[in-house]
Amino acid sequence: MMRIAMWSGPRNISTAMMRSWESRSDTFVIDEPFYPYYLSQTDVDHPGREEVIDKGELDKGKVSKGLTTDMQEGCSIYYQKHITHHLLPSISREWMKKVRNCFLIRNPKDMIISYSKVHPELNMHLLGLTEQYEIFEYVKEITGEIPPIIDSKDVLLNPRGVLRQLCDKIGVTFSEEMLTWARGKRETDGLWGKYWYNNVISSTGFNRYKPKSEELPEKYEQLYLECFSIYEKLHKLRIH
Repeated sequence: MMRIAMWSGPRNISTAMMRSWESRSDTFVIDEPFYPYYLSQTDVDHPGREEVIDKGELDKGKVSKGLTTDMQEGCSIYYQKHITHHLLPSISREWMKKVRNCFLIRNPKDMIISYSKVHPELNMHLLGLTEQYEIFEYVKEITGEIPPIIDSKDVLLNPRGVLRQLCDKIGVTFSEEMLTWARGKRETDGLWGKYWYNNVISSTGFNRYKPKSEELPEKYEQLYLECFSIYEKLHKLRIH
């Protein structure tokens, strides 16, 4: 069983990437498994917060164990969509030694422009760049190698090429099934999908890359510079 943990910040193509892997006939997926626990331990005001906490799995140990033991008949790949800042310090990382950790990055300018439209006050934690780099360094230390990194822009410009290289890197046979999927909701979507997934729900594949024409809000210029210094380090190591 190949278990793939894909670490992304918010406002990326992480849900589309989950769709891509789920469309493979040999793969099952999970959507942000630590999100309910994360909300229960923080005061982050996200849509549907109470419902997610009430109906989600709050036992972090149980979640971690499932990520390394869950199976599904007929499937040889378990794709796990993770948001970097959901991995709170209180969560043991032992389980990460049993999965293939990969990273999905995006230019923080695009992240900030997108996220600022739905959240009034952004900060470094909400963007998850510090956590992403810290997780990257941890994975590099425990494996002794640079883990796979893909950039959302590269994926949107050339989904077949980048996904093929990613698959080669982690020892999985690329499938054309990864390039298209049926429009609509999924049972595997988190409860929060009704608030965040409208674009993906109406999609049938990766959208074509479109550069953002908007200017970065002035109040986020310093935050952008701090994020970009981290992003740049990962970007240089990406698959392209």
